[in-house]
Amino acid sequence: MRVLDADDVAALGPAAAVRAVTDALRGGLDPAADPPRVPVPLTRGQFLLMPSGAAAAAGVKVVTVAPGNPARGLPRVQAAYLLFDADTLALRAVLDGTALTTLRTPAVSVAAVLPRLPDRPLRVAVAGAGPQATGHVATLAAVRPLGETTHLVRDPSRTPLDAVALGSPRAAAVLRTADVVVCATSAREPLFDPALLRDDAVVVAVGSHEPDARELDAVLLGRATVVVEDVATALREAGDVVLAVAEGALDPAALVPLRDVVTGAAAVPADRPLVVKTVGMSWQDLVVATAVAERHGV
Repeated sequence: MRVLDADDVAALGPAAAVRAVTDALRGGLDPAADPPRVPVPLTRGQFLLMPSGAAAAAGVKVVTVAPGNPARGLPRVQAAYLLFDADTLALRAVLDGTALTTLRTPAVSVAAVLPRLPDRPLRVAVAGAGPQATGHVATLAAVRPLGETTHLVRDPSRTPLDAVALGSPRAAAVLRTADVVVCATSAREPLFDPALLRDDAVVVAVGSHEPDARELDAVLLGRATVVVEDVATALREAGDVVLAVAEGALDPAALVPLRDVVTGAAAVPADRPLVVKTVGMSWQDLVVATAVAERHGV
């Protein structure tokens, strides 16, 4: 059994993580067969258990959510991943689960939007300044050249990144010209006016897996092609989708599964925005964790 720390996980690299996701989906993996995450209440927070199995391996990510940790100078969310042999169920490796999440989430996003990304330097607007925000920039840069990248945040003084205040005239100008907009925040209400976005904009939203929280307005989802990891999961957990459906802006029958986009079974129109809304699923951790383990000969 090996312990693979954050550096070991990151060494796989974003391009290889995207390939692991696309290869799994093209190889027949069905996200709809994945077990749902299991919340377990604790005195000071909760566990989130994320199990999954495949022909070559099985695994489970154990996530801890401790709301009081930021006041102690500790992360609110931490995780470990246990990777098992599929035949014997012997433990093969323990991976840094936080680093795994940071790697696999943008890999899934980029796998979904890759067919729509123009082959030229991209103008990218990123709402957020945390690991998922920077991770998405790195993963986009692994598959396409990037032009101007601008982070949009509530308070630019709180980040070392060169950031612009959300809601400001400069932020509006950035959104009007963006090829790709990434939303990776803890927001519970829409971050910007959807009228600012071009008809060919690509939008990724990864900030929430709660049905009552959203980063995107229902109007945007109503005018866009909306891609989700799995329809049932999105209708259960993806607040951006759940609330847009409840408000009558989005027909659940119009949701496009990620697998159909990656395999080419569904074409993504070029004349309307593309929205990719993900909440994180167990199969994604297993696919990327397996790739990490194989890279290290485990």
